[in-house]
Amino acid sequence: MTSIKPATELTARAAIAKRTEALFRSSGALRDGHFLLKSGRHSSAYLEKFAVLSNPDATSQLCGFWAGRYRGADDRPMVDLVAGPTTGGVILAFETGRQLGTRAIFAEEVHGSGHPRREFRRGFTITPGERVLLVDDILTTGGSLLAMIPAVEALGGEIVECAVLVDRSGGLSSLESPSTGRRYSLSALWVLDLPTFEPGAASCPLCAAGTPIYAPGSTGAAGA
Repeated sequence: MTSIKPATELTARAAIAKRTEALFRSSGALRDGHFLLKSGRHSSAYLEKFAVLSNPDATSQLCGFWAGRYRGADDRPMVDLVAGPTTGGVILAFETGRQLGTRAIFAEEVHGSGHPRREFRRGFTITPGERVLLVDDILTTGGSLLAMIPAVEALGGEIVECAVLVDRSGGLSSLESPSTGRRYSLSALWVLDLPTFEPGAASCPLCAAGTPIYAPGSTGAAGA
C-alpha cells in the first residue's frame, strides 16, 4: 500500500520541476534550434544558464525551492552553510544562504594543479562538523561539484547533499568524492533528457535537414 507522504512528495517534485522549466523558458534560458555543444556533439536544444541567473526574481524562486527543502518544521535551517563553485554556483549559494539565514561561500578552480580541483578563497572557513549544502546550476558530468567536494572534506565539513537546478547527466543519483570515495546524494529541481547526436547528416537529423548550426557563445552560425 502506497503511503500518502511519498505520493505528496512526488506531486510536489513534479510541480517544482514544471515551475523550474517554466522559469527557464520565460527567461529565454531554454533555447530550441541546432547547437554545437562543447563536446562536439549536436543538440536540438541548449540551456543558457546565465539567462535565468540574470533574472533576480527567477533565481530567487529557484533558490527558494532549496531553502524550503532544507528548513525544518521549527523554521530553522537544516544546514549550517551553503557552498557553490564559480560562477553560477556563487549566485545560487548566496541567494539560498540568504533565504535560509546561513553563511554562503564559493570555491574557485585551481589551474595547473593536474587533476581538476577547487579551493575556497581566503577568509572562507568551514568549522569541522558543519553541515554543508553544495549547489550548482547545470549538471552534465558533475565535474564542478566533484572538484570542490575534496575542499569541503579537507576542512571537516559534512556534506548534506549536492543540489542542482537541472540534471542533464542521464541518471546520476550520487557523486563520489575523488579524495575519500564517499558518496553524496544528488538532487535536481528538474531532470532534463535532451538527446545529442554525432555531427553529420547520417546521425544528426538537424544536419540532414540542413538546419543552420550555432555554437553557443559565438556571434553567428557555425558551419554544419
